[in-house]
Amino acid sequence: MARNYLVLWLSGALVAGCTATQSGEAQQGQIRTATSMSQAERQQGAKAHPELLAEFGGVYSGPQSAYVTSVGRRIAVQSSLSNQQNDFTISLLNSSVNNAFAVPGGYVYVTRQLLALMNDEAELAGVLGHEVGHVAAQHSQRRQSAATRNSILGVLGQVLVGAVAGDSGLGQLLQRGIGTGTQLLTLKFSRSQEYEADDLGIRYLASAGYDPKALSSMLASLAAQNTLDSRVRGQASAVPEWASTHPDPASRVRRALTNAQATRSTNNVRNRDVFLNNLGGMIYGDDPKEGIVQGNQFLHPVMKLKFTAPTGFSIQNGTSAVAVVGQSGQAQFSMAQFNGSLDSYVQSVFAQLAGQGQAPAIRVQRNTVNGLPVASGAASMSNSQGTRLDVTVVAYQFGPSTAYHFIVITPAGRGLGPLSSLVNSVARMSDQEAAAIRPRRLQLVTVRQGDTVQTLASRMAFEDYKVERFLVLNGLSANSPLPVGGKVKVVTY
Repeated sequence: MARNYLVLWLSGALVAGCTATQSGEAQQGQIRTATSMSQAERQQGAKAHPELLAEFGGVYSGPQSAYVTSVGRRIAVQSSLSNQQNDFTISLLNSSVNNAFAVPGGYVYVTRQLLALMNDEAELAGVLGHEVGHVAAQHSQRRQSAATRNSILGVLGQVLVGAVAGDSGLGQLLQRGIGTGTQLLTLKFSRSQEYEADDLGIRYLASAGYDPKALSSMLASLAAQNTLDSRVRGQASAVPEWASTHPDPASRVRRALTNAQATRSTNNVRNRDVFLNNLGGMIYGDDPKEGIVQGNQFLHPVMKLKFTAPTGFSIQNGTSAVAVVGQSGQAQFSMAQFNGSLDSYVQSVFAQLAGQGQAPAIRVQRNTVNGLPVASGAASMSNSQGTRLDVTVVAYQFGPSTAYHFIVITPAGRGLGPLSSLVNSVARMSDQEAAAIRPRRLQLVTVRQGDTVQTLASRMAFEDYKVERFLVLNGLSANSPLPVGGKVKVVTY
């Protein structure tokens, strides 16, 4: 969670990230694609670019950024949009979610977390080619009429808003607060449109000299990562952020592989060694300057704060807010402008929740939690379906001009319910605690004689699922051989 509470509310075309020009179309097989990008699209993308960078952690500062840009430009010019590499801006985002997207005007993005999941350069090119394919095929333009709202939504935000808050002012605020900075969810594409983007990505891979099967192997790794993430959270498996489509992941992987095998390709380059050599030292997972999730704790060494989620609740860290989600309630932790009065701070949060409606009358109570001045208020509010919800705002003063707050939502009559321990766990971090937090990083290890999956996985800087994390990170199965002299990725401090 960043210090500044940024709410990014873009137009539908930008959020979808896949609008293409109307200046002309080319026929590529059975897929109609645009032949160029209009000046209006270039201006639109240039305007959104700095906002997107700010919202998603900025461009990653490591040497990996230049490498990703070079690969992205090489694959983007295989499309019908342009034959000039400088027409495309390819950015590696300092974000800990598995995601990739594009906006009009040739702006394409991939997160460092998704990059870490890849195992060769061809997989990177396949992901970026898929995103360029959405742009070239004008998918956003054809789906906007079906969109019910234009906003940046995260998967967590959808769960919270759809199941609890609905479309009210409350829901819209939580969409923006929790959704931004966690995952970018574009307009839902149809089954055929996702398949078209896969087909174009495969075609671009082949024309650039890469192995067209790379997209299939990347989709398989992404599905495996999503399954593992769900196991770690103790939740049923959901569709991955980037691969959020109608086709189920398994059938999509099979289809991409079948299509790739039928695609004529001469070089079949994977560039595994070059790719892995470029990954060494890259941050993996949360960046401490944005706070980290450690088990059931959220720790922010810069803001010097921490809190603990109850058993059965998961924590999702974002650039603008932190979500705590469970079956019996949800909460959002963030910050807002603070004028020195906690009472008015709580009232202003409820005013935002009410949106265009009338804010409920709130009786603010004062207290202290772990030595921090605290103000809280509660109200019964309705979502767009008329369902009554208990909404509690708890604000904490950390300094003369700094305050943070929880918005807690539970079914009517529950109050804080099981989240009472959450709001009472907020505390300052000591200097010693803050200094002890270090980022996890990718380290390349050369397999030696006698190494096994178990011995290599033991180096993973996690308390649980070490073997499973190692296998998914390297695109391996439990029975995969480990070639002596080859390189694998591990996560260390």
